[in-house]
Amino acid sequence: MKIKFRSNNHSLYLLQLFVSIAFSFQCFVAHSQDKSNINNRDLSYLTSGGKLLPLQAIIDIRHYTIALEVDIQKQSINGSVEVSLNLSKKTDTILLNLAHLYTVTKITINKKLASFEQHDDKIFITSAAGFDIGNHKVNIEYNGIPPVAINPPWDGGFTWTKDSNGNDWVSLNIQAEGGEMYFPCKDHPGDEPNEGADLKITVPSNLVVAGPGLLMSVTTKKNKSTYFWKTNYTISNYCIVFNIGKYKVAKDVYTTIEGNKVPIEYYVLEVDTAHAKKVIETKIRDTKILEKYFGEYPWVKEKIGIAEVPNSGMEHQTMITFDNKFIYKQVGGSEYSANLFHEYAHEWWANKVTNKDWAHMWIQEGIATYAEALAILELGGESAYNEIIDGHRRGVKNRKAIVLGDEVTEEEVYSGGDIYGKGSFFMHSLRYVIGDDIFFPTLKKLATDPKYTYDNFVTTDDVEKLFSNASGKNLKPFFDFYLRTTDVMEVNIKELGFHKYQIKINNFFMPLPFNITANDQTSRVIIPLEGITVNSVLPPQVDAKGFYLKKVTLQ
Repeated sequence: MKIKFRSNNHSLYLLQLFVSIAFSFQCFVAHSQDKSNINNRDLSYLTSGGKLLPLQAIIDIRHYTIALEVDIQKQSINGSVEVSLNLSKKTDTILLNLAHLYTVTKITINKKLASFEQHDDKIFITSAAGFDIGNHKVNIEYNGIPPVAINPPWDGGFTWTKDSNGNDWVSLNIQAEGGEMYFPCKDHPGDEPNEGADLKITVPSNLVVAGPGLLMSVTTKKNKSTYFWKTNYTISNYCIVFNIGKYKVAKDVYTTIEGNKVPIEYYVLEVDTAHAKKVIETKIRDTKILEKYFGEYPWVKEKIGIAEVPNSGMEHQTMITFDNKFIYKQVGGSEYSANLFHEYAHEWWANKVTNKDWAHMWIQEGIATYAEALAILELGGESAYNEIIDGHRRGVKNRKAIVLGDEVTEEEVYSGGDIYGKGSFFMHSLRYVIGDDIFFPTLKKLATDPKYTYDNFVTTDDVEKLFSNASGKNLKPFFDFYLRTTDVMEVNIKELGFHKYQIKINNFFMPLPFNITANDQTSRVIIPLEGITVNSVLPPQVDAKGFYLKKVTLQ
């Protein structure tokens, strides 16, 4: 249907007015639905990682300095972040991430005022003259009300609560959504500040701030105290966090496997100081286990840190968090906390050995989970180890592959649920395939060789090549089968005649060892592509102890 307008000035005016009103209404609706609207508190769509944008591919983050005042009564933050970055190409735009809940008030680059825009949880800093190749210091002043964590630490944000004595207690978790949940940054797992980070956090003077690295100073003015935490190591964005509480600091010193002395600092609530000694003693024992398998504690120039928080723990570098339930279980006559140990194992597998992309998160979560099995082996022996590994095997869901490709988001990887248990069970299977004499030294090499640690990142292919070279076997088919598919080995046992059986793997083509039990004897046998024939009074058993994910069919 077409509407005709008479060609006169009055009609033209009405047409222009109609178009203007319609356009304004459209803009209003778009703005009201735009997630960049600061009044929209929903951040459920936010997830870290994914495809790296071209404007951020040319950025190399060197250092963050985060200086914030935390207003606990208003549940807000206010301050600045200085981002030291290198540009590999000249550009007219520097792109950083920051959740839309915050208002940026001023930006300077190399101490000169800069133009910027905020939208789509990003800050676009622009210059008509362009930004040259090399280092730039970007200082961003901002403020706002941070997101409240819905289900910490899995759904991140700030947790504003009180301890049992009524003191303010603040916890911060940002792994899933990324550093942009509270500070301007390049929010991608493939880039960490090589020169570390500084945190200068101001809180009411009756409270204490626990943070990463070393505590450089505490300055108090009137009723406020500023805690200056500094780490010189490279560090993941989601580990650049702090926790606030009415803390006391329980201390000890640990001598590492290499003879270095490292301070142990446990930031425990005043009301829970009776638990401190046991937590530290457990920490010392756990460190010895982890050093046995993975080498010296990674952060000897800083500390072994723990902070008590009101949620499940997290692997925050040099200040892992531990909940306040203090629940232990008995393993071989010793008390053990899976929460405390798993997050501590991440000091090696996540913080020291770091994935290049969320796509390879099984390396961090799977090996940290396997480290738990090794702790159980140390404390409870082989039977206890077999029990926990069997639990990991039975817990495999196989909804989707562990490795989904490259440049995927945190949400895509964690939603499958298998990076923990199946990742651990894969390490158990790999151990069986290549044997302890090769497996354990190679695993330690992965955790200690500079090629794979600190400033360097790792991928699944890196891990496969390391173990393939060490074993002299092409393990790529094995890695791909376990990590890039949801298949299980289809073992077919076919009766060929009287007391004669053929054992064949129908869907996997790599010569692998299997424990085969026949006539009450168990032998380790390589099953070739064409299968193997076994003489046995009863149908033979294949892999009875469960070293593989498999389905057995008897014909």
